[in-house]
Amino acid sequence: MFLESNDKNGYIEVVCGSMFSGKTEELIRRINRVRIAGQPFRVFKPSIDIRYSDTKVVSHSNNKIKSISINKPDEILSLSEDFDVIGIDEVQFFDKEIVEICTQLANSGKRVIVAGLDMDYSGQPFGPMAGLLSVAEYVTKVKAICMDCSGLSNFSYRLVDSEEIVVLGEKKEYIPLCRRCFAKRTNGTNKK
Repeated sequence: MFLESNDKNGYIEVVCGSMFSGKTEELIRRINRVRIAGQPFRVFKPSIDIRYSDTKVVSHSNNKIKSISINKPDEILSLSEDFDVIGIDEVQFFDKEIVEICTQLANSGKRVIVAGLDMDYSGQPFGPMAGLLSVAEYVTKVKAICMDCSGLSNFSYRLVDSEEIVVLGEKKEYIPLCRRCFAKRTNGTNKK
């Protein structure tokens, strides 16, 4: 099912990377440029992400933008009708339905900007991210600094003992690591 198309050419942009790589910062930067240009936009985030705010997307450097917390991806459709640009933060926390929702939005002429972790704590694709990366026109992979060797980081290493896929956290729960340091800490194997 697709939304009714208009004359605009919609597309999907994915900003992904490890914890502390600046994904949310980049989403906020892009949305602020849209705001300055006077384009109507709306930003969403999953309702489970209450680390900083219930009503805002907030980066680790404390930049903020107003958002709507939602429980299910299909809520985005009815809340996006009058907006040209849709931003979605922490997209990895949604189920795979988010891929179809983003596709419908883009097919209806909207610019869709999503940000999220591309891999979970074990180095595996996180939730719907592989699907989103496949259908996106533009992909930006941002990097953090490895906390062990100061190289470029792609992995989010979990410091707390849990095998749950979703463990909300920050610096006490996660650190960014490069591939080599991640492999050393996990003995070269995934934690799962």
